[in-house]
Order: sequence, then structure tokens, then C-alpha cells
Amino acid sequence: MAIRALTFDVFGTLLDWRSGVAGALRAGGVVDDAEGLADAWRAGFFSLTAEVNSGARPWGNVDEIHLDALDRVLADRGLELPGEERRRLVSAWHRLDPWQDAREGLEALRRDRVVAALSNGHTSLLVDLARHADLRFDCLLSAELARLYKPAPDVYLTAVRLLGVEPAEVMMVAAHPLDLKGARGAGLRTAFLDRPLEYGPGSPPREDPDADVSVADLHELVESGVSS
Repeated sequence: MAIRALTFDVFGTLLDWRSGVAGALRAGGVVDDAEGLADAWRAGFFSLTAEVNSGARPWGNVDEIHLDALDRVLADRGLELPGEERRRLVSAWHRLDPWQDAREGLEALRRDRVVAALSNGHTSLLVDLARHADLRFDCLLSAELARLYKPAPDVYLTAVRLLGVEPAEVMMVAAHPLDLKGARGAGLRTAFLDRPLEYGPGSPPREDPDADVSVADLHELVESGVSS
């Protein structure tokens, strides 16, 4: 079955979240291991979204969950920041820079296939990110449409339904094996896009041997033939 649409994870796959968030932490005076704090914040976010998916926590959008996760990370480190500063840090997630290949790669892939963001980010967040990074998508699909977070199957199936295609006609592109595993569980095809610097130099290597395609960048994904 031919691929009619490519759906893209955003944080880490298309955008360098770690550099932007660590920079915001430094600008706010949180200079003691800003990268480590950014990593802990990201891990805390995933812990809270897992609680949403399990039903242990009510639905909240990414800004709300980021604020809660930040409060917990700061408390764990004995740090205190005023509310205005914490909200400024949360807003940093709305202004992240793209990886070098993201703009041109998406443009090339859009020539023959629908290209959509499929992100845990809520719609207004995705709008801000796409505008800041100058990334062109045919549509922005948010997990908030399913009121669950990836890798819950309903997130992927909601995207498939809204695109008007069959699951096997969609390829999920992500740098995260767990995201791709969730997509495959919903019947989508998958492409693993390696981002070895997502967690900075020395990031642990990742691979997904179950992916239909594994590539080093978006240009290689174009050359793989998925857009021809």
C-alpha cells in the first residue's frame, strides 16, 4: 500500500529542544547544570503524560504539564523561582530552533506527499513552533485532539481519521523508538530519524530495527523513495 502521508514528531525530531530550553534556564539565572536540568524537566514531562494516559491524572495541555513538571524538578533541587519566571521558562518551549535539515527536508517531502506534524504539543504551541522555526506543514495534528499523549494508539488513529487515509498509508517519522512502536501498534508504517545530538554530545545511541526505514537526516529520507 502506497504511503500517502508522512506524520512527524516535532520535539527532538525536527527541533532542538535541549539547546533552547537550556539557554532559557541560563538566561533566567539557573546556571548550575542547565543542560542537566533541561533533561530532568523533559523526563518529568514524560512521567506526567504517562499519568494522563493511565487515567491517574486529568487531561492538561503541554504548557500545563510543563509547568507542573518544572515545579517538581525545581523542588527536587531545592530551587525556587517566582511564578513569572517559571511561566517565562515554559514559554521557551514555544521558541525552539530546527535541526539544520528540517526546513529543506520537509519542503522536499511535501512535493509528493501530505506532510503533517503529529505532536504531543497542543495546537497553539505547534503554531508558535512552526512559525518560529519557519517549518511548513500541510496540517498540524495535536495529541489534544485525542486528549491522550503519544504513544497511546488513539493519538495516531485520530490523525489517520482526520487525514482520511488508512493507517498503512501513513508513515510516522520520529527520532524516538517508543513513539514509533506506538505508531506501529496503531497500524502505521514508521521511519526512524537519528538525532544523535538530541541530548548533547555523548547522547546514548538509539536505533529501531523494526522501523520500515532508518535514516540519518531528512535528505536521506527523501532519497529513500518514500516521497516518489
